[in-house]
Amino acid sequence: MERAAVDAFWRGIPSFPSFDKMAGVFAYESSEVDWCEDNYKHSENVVEYFNTMSSFIFFVISPIMLYLLHPYAKERNLAVHLVWIMMVFVGLFSMYFHMTLSFMGQMLDELSILWVLALCYSLWFPRRHFPSFIKDRKSFCHMVLIITVISTLSSFVKPTANAYALNCFAIHILYSLFVELRSCTDERVLRLAWASIGLWVLAISCWISDRIGCSFWQKLDFCYMHGIWHILIVVATAYASTLVAYLDASLEIPYSLPDLQYWPRNNWSIGLPYIVLKSTTKTQKRC
Repeated sequence: MERAAVDAFWRGIPSFPSFDKMAGVFAYESSEVDWCEDNYKHSENVVEYFNTMSSFIFFVISPIMLYLLHPYAKERNLAVHLVWIMMVFVGLFSMYFHMTLSFMGQMLDELSILWVLALCYSLWFPRRHFPSFIKDRKSFCHMVLIITVISTLSSFVKPTANAYALNCFAIHILYSLFVELRSCTDERVLRLAWASIGLWVLAISCWISDRIGCSFWQKLDFCYMHGIWHILIVVATAYASTLVAYLDASLEIPYSLPDLQYWPRNNWSIGLPYIVLKSTTKTQKRC
């Protein structure tokens, strides 16, 4: 009787996932998502070669943006650097995902993007658009954290829907930018805004085209639209984050006299945009 009772007790305890099941999430092609690029076309160890290699753009743009935005981050909030540090991880996880098409790679890729978006909301969402029950940015950050944690857990319910949900955030970001720019008359700021939107439209068009137009690109033997999406979305992020940071600086640290410039040559008005602070003395604050 005692042995039977002991066996019943152990049967009542939930069992841990088996090693094989846990290892399965790291297995090649364990993700339900498969992009248009032909698998193993250029390497027997890399599932999607071009999609993997195009993720290197994250490692090129991110350090440059870290350097260019340092004066603004130092004056406003050093947490700004976390955006582009996190973008390095987005690139790393993107490479891992496309190299393996594993379930774990997919989740790391998508969740890193989710947390970058959460960080951007926490840093730059205008105070005047906070919900009425939020009184300061610290409380707003706590709300964003709670929503992000819930979204992270929810992402495991229907993983194939995650990418679509993440792209929906862009609609709210575009709307928020539209509201902020309605009264703007600065041609350089408006030009940056249109460039940011144009790059995002091109990027999302490549992403959607790869998902729903794969058969068309296969006929043309050009199955690389998702890789082009990687390149365009990183540049679009550089443009959009600089635009949002400039608007934030104009509201939160107007004494710094923020201005927009472009790297590597400002007179080109093309390249990577960044913020120049013409003053860091609060006594020069202007209305």
